[in-house]
Amino acid sequence: MAAQETVDHKYVYDFSEGNKDLKDLLGGKGANLAEMTNLGLPVPPGFTITTEACQAYLATGRQPDGLAGQIEAHLESLERAMGKRLGDPQDPLLVSVRSGAKFSMPGMMETVLNVGLNDQSVVGLSAQAGGNDRFAWDSYRRLIQMFGKTVCEVPGEEFEHALDEAKSAKGTHNDLDLDADDLRGLVDAYKKIFLKHTGREFPQQPREQLDLAIRAVFESWNAERAILYRRQERIPTDLGTAVNVVTMVFGNLGPDSGTGVAFTRDPASGAQGIYGDYLANAQGEDVVAGIRNTVPLQELEQLDKTSYDQLLGIMARLEEHYKDLCDIEFTIERGKLWMLQTRVGKRTAAAAFVIAGQLVDEGLIDLDEALHRVNGAQLAQLMFPRFQLDHDFQPVAKGIGASPGAASGTVVFTSARAVELAAEGKSVILVRRETNPDDLNGMIAAQGILTSRGGKTSHAAVVARGMGKTCVSGADAIEVNVPAKRFTVAGRTVSEGDVVSIDGTTGKVYLGEVPVMPSEVVQYFEGSLDPEHIDNALVRAVHRIMTHADGKRRLAVRTNADTGADAARARRFGAEGIGLCRTEHMFLGERRELVERLILARAPGEREAALEALLPLQRADFEEIFREMDGLPVTVRLIDPPLHEFLPPLEQLAVNVAVAQERGEDVAKEEALLAAVRRMHEENPMLGLRGVRLGLVIPGLFAMQVRAIAEAAVACARGGGVAKPEIMVPLVGAVQELETVRAEAEKIIAEVVGDSGVEVLIGTMIEVPRAALTAGQIAEAAEFFSFGTNDLTQMGWGFSRDDVEGAFFWRYLELGIFGISPFESIDRDGVGRLVRIAAEEGRAARPGLKLGVCGEHGGDPDSVHFFHEVGLDYVSCSPFRVPVARLEAGRAVVETGGSDSR
Repeated sequence: MAAQETVDHKYVYDFSEGNKDLKDLLGGKGANLAEMTNLGLPVPPGFTITTEACQAYLATGRQPDGLAGQIEAHLESLERAMGKRLGDPQDPLLVSVRSGAKFSMPGMMETVLNVGLNDQSVVGLSAQAGGNDRFAWDSYRRLIQMFGKTVCEVPGEEFEHALDEAKSAKGTHNDLDLDADDLRGLVDAYKKIFLKHTGREFPQQPREQLDLAIRAVFESWNAERAILYRRQERIPTDLGTAVNVVTMVFGNLGPDSGTGVAFTRDPASGAQGIYGDYLANAQGEDVVAGIRNTVPLQELEQLDKTSYDQLLGIMARLEEHYKDLCDIEFTIERGKLWMLQTRVGKRTAAAAFVIAGQLVDEGLIDLDEALHRVNGAQLAQLMFPRFQLDHDFQPVAKGIGASPGAASGTVVFTSARAVELAAEGKSVILVRRETNPDDLNGMIAAQGILTSRGGKTSHAAVVARGMGKTCVSGADAIEVNVPAKRFTVAGRTVSEGDVVSIDGTTGKVYLGEVPVMPSEVVQYFEGSLDPEHIDNALVRAVHRIMTHADGKRRLAVRTNADTGADAARARRFGAEGIGLCRTEHMFLGERRELVERLILARAPGEREAALEALLPLQRADFEEIFREMDGLPVTVRLIDPPLHEFLPPLEQLAVNVAVAQERGEDVAKEEALLAAVRRMHEENPMLGLRGVRLGLVIPGLFAMQVRAIAEAAVACARGGGVAKPEIMVPLVGAVQELETVRAEAEKIIAEVVGDSGVEVLIGTMIEVPRAALTAGQIAEAAEFFSFGTNDLTQMGWGFSRDDVEGAFFWRYLELGIFGISPFESIDRDGVGRLVRIAAEEGRAARPGLKLGVCGEHGGDPDSVHFFHEVGLDYVSCSPFRVPVARLEAGRAVVETGGSDSR
């Protein structure tokens, strides 16, 4: 029965059978082709092989049972509909074979055009085209080139070299100058290249071409560049790709034909208008590859007004139907418009906010949906600085602003060099004639991408926008010489190692490093721009969406701040308190000697003197912070230093003493210090005498800090302010540790606070796995928990966070063991489960227990959603990430249907 079910499983869908909601099964391209078909738009007929077929093929290495028969049945149906047979010598049906995953992966997987052409059907194709031999042989050479490279792994540069030789022999740089005889000769040259690398003649059987092309698309899911792209974009590895078999339509039939890409709004700025590229007498691959520079879409109106008007009507209809910016690929075949693809278009961070606001104004979406369509990563991009051009900086070239931002860096000309220099910590600008999918490593490593060819829809532009990288494309005044590692522009030569700056908004290119200025979004958050009274669509959109997010979110957002200045900035950014004030940071600089004396003290008098000296300094620190956060809660973590951060390095101290002894110098003091440092030296300070352990071992240390906090709060209250201190005991692993500290703290607080009205909460940081697993016990002595997810991740995984990032994380990411570093985004299954257990058991023991998080995960967008699901009360993060956390906290409510985990 199981075998019969496998055979009967539906693996192939005609375009008329699908819709846009079947992306899991049909991939994005197939689902949208089906949707356009059902809307009655002019879509070339075809069918889609599902992602399930791909998954089965990748699991077994062969096509699943029943797939071949279903392909045959749909192919026959397609042939009947078109009145042609695949590869018929007299009147051939030709098809394209295209990948199409659930999530757009531009250029990462394979496409083969003109499948069905062979030595006989090329003649029939010419007859179909009214005797246009040039078109037929151009189509044939494209098939051999794409099939050879994609299906049989023939080096693509060999085909390119043969094409360059043909153009050179003709005395031209333009493909269009090659005539039919030139292309016929090029086909022969391509066949010889194919034979040399594969050991066989180019396949003449159309069905064999089709089957091999389908297999190649399946296998391209696991191509190195596709794997790398999925890791970069956090796309799951097990989805697989669908395969779309589509009747060929031809944009390379002459001047009344062409191909293009259109956007219903500007994907860079979000501005409404007509945006896109068109290339006459070309196939679609010519546009995205940037082989020839395109013309703006508006010029199509002069070339073919009928098709232009029809295209604008379809664009308006698709945008209204999808209720979003649409990215459209089309071909015109002798005056007939065909729609080859639509999808919700990739856009820059600025465009995402602007378009969301526009669509609300137009009544297409509501504010909840607008909030859903932007994200914290985009908001963070908008907070980066931009070029300050009030100095005498003149651009040396101007291209197309394909992906905004301001980027300066060392010029490199290869992906490998970009990766190499980036690994050394250098900022690089990758300069190419045009990029291709093999450049992905370099594009990821680079700060920005500059190309001399292509437009807003070229490979460089689309991939850069998706990654949030600055990109200028089509700067055709630049002549790039990759082998010589240089480019020339305006009579000047720029070599590898020189510095350039590129502006992805204006498209301008500058020599040297251009200074930057703060973004307008940061100025808005800091209060220097009034969104209601400036003509800035982006700032108005950010304000509107942030206001809605704040109204929706349940999670409060606090900040991690150790100084009054940090606290003040975070408050301007919308922080609702301090979730982590690290007191050990207050002991650096000039105070370091006092802490050193305290830690190394052997006699009670020495220790008390050091504590007395520290008390007024600590009190002043806390007074400043309480004043800045007037009325907002401030969680102060008692000192938690790994001791090596406050003591001289053992090895260096030993060397210094030995050298001084050799010179006969008096080193009695240094010898005593060395003995003390040896006594307290730890092999692993991160797991040693720190946190609550240090407070229990050094009498009076925590008491001094508690007194300073309480006295500062009382002083603030008596000065007319409101202080809400929360004392957090770090690194607790057993309730007895917390009970001991709490008993001493409560006595001091009662003594200091008196009748001032100040209330002080006492809680703990959950950062030791045992604390998470015994949270029910610990909650009996704690009024709040704050999850220290940095240490919880370190101890949960057994990773030293100071050492492992550079040691082996790169390999774990490469192998797919990690999709992202667990220190960057919460490990939901492991560390996240510890958080969930502690939250549930802590609240069961103490229903009013306040729960927060203060590790770096508090500002990570995905982690914020997790903390909302678990039911925490707040997240805390660095000041700069406060707006990101606010936005994501609002999105978490929208995306869970307004549910509250509490």
